[in-house]
Amino acid sequence: MSELALGAINPIALTLGPLQVRWYGLIITAGVVIAVILTLREANRRQIMPDDIVDLILWMLPISIIGARTYYVVFQWPYYAQNPGDIIKIWQGGIAIYGGLIAAMIVIIVFCMKRLIPTWLLLDIIAPTVLLAQAMGRWGNFMNQEAFGAKTTAAFLHGLHIPQFIMNQMWINGAYRQPTFLYESTGTLLGFIVLMSLRHRLHLFKQGEIFLSYLIWYGIVRAIVEGMRTDSLMWGPIRVSQALSVILVIFAIVMIFYRRYHDPKLPWYLDGSGLKYPYER
Repeated sequence: MSELALGAINPIALTLGPLQVRWYGLIITAGVVIAVILTLREANRRQIMPDDIVDLILWMLPISIIGARTYYVVFQWPYYAQNPGDIIKIWQGGIAIYGGLIAAMIVIIVFCMKRLIPTWLLLDIIAPTVLLAQAMGRWGNFMNQEAFGAKTTAAFLHGLHIPQFIMNQMWINGAYRQPTFLYESTGTLLGFIVLMSLRHRLHLFKQGEIFLSYLIWYGIVRAIVEGMRTDSLMWGPIRVSQALSVILVIFAIVMIFYRRYHDPKLPWYLDGSGLKYPYER
C-alpha cells in the first residue's frame, strides 16, 4: 500500500481507541450482507429453506477467508517461508479472491451433500450475488490504493470521464495509475445486472448454467484486468489468476455443452429444488 497522497482518501474510516476500522472491511462487509439478503430471497423462491442458507453462510465465510489467505500465501511462499509468523497476519493485507471462491465452492458441495440440497441449484442462486459483492469489494481496494495498473497520464484518466476523487486516489507513488479496480468493478456489476435480469426467463437456464455463466463472465473480466495489474501473484512468468481465469472460462463453456448434450432432461433453474417446502430431512 502506498503512502497517503495529497487529496487521497484516508483508508481508515474511524478509530475507536486502539482499534482502527478500515473502509476496506466496511465495504467488504456491506457487500457480503447485501449478497446474503439477495440469496435468502431467491432461495425461498426456489424451495430452499432460509435456515439452510444461514447455516451455510456460517460455515462458508470463515473457511472462505482461510482459503483466500492460503491461496495468497502459497504464491508468496518465498517470503512467508522466511517469515512464517506473518502467515496469520491477515490484517496486514494479502488475500486472493480465487482462493476464497475455491474454498466456498468446496463448502457448498459438502454442505449440499449433507443437507440433500441440489448443488447446482444452490450455486446458481448464489453466483449473481457474488458478482455484486465482488463489484463492491473492489472499492475496498480503491480505498487502500491497491490492485492498480501501470502508470498513466491525467489526460488518459480525464478521457475516461471518471470523477476527480477517483483521479486523486489513483495518484500513487508520484504517478497516476490505471484504475484497474474500476474496470473490474464495472465489469462484475454489469455481469450481476445481466444474470439477475435473465435468470427468471422461462426455458433459458438449466440448473447449473447460471453458475457456469458466472464463471465465464467473471473469468473473462478477470483475465483482461489481471493482465493490466502490477501486483499479480506469479508462478514463474505466468500470472496465476489470469491463467486460472482462462481455465475456468474454458471449463464452464465445455460443461454447458456437455451437460446439455448428455442429459437433455436436466431440470430448469426455475423448477427449483423439487423438494416439499418446508422439507423434512
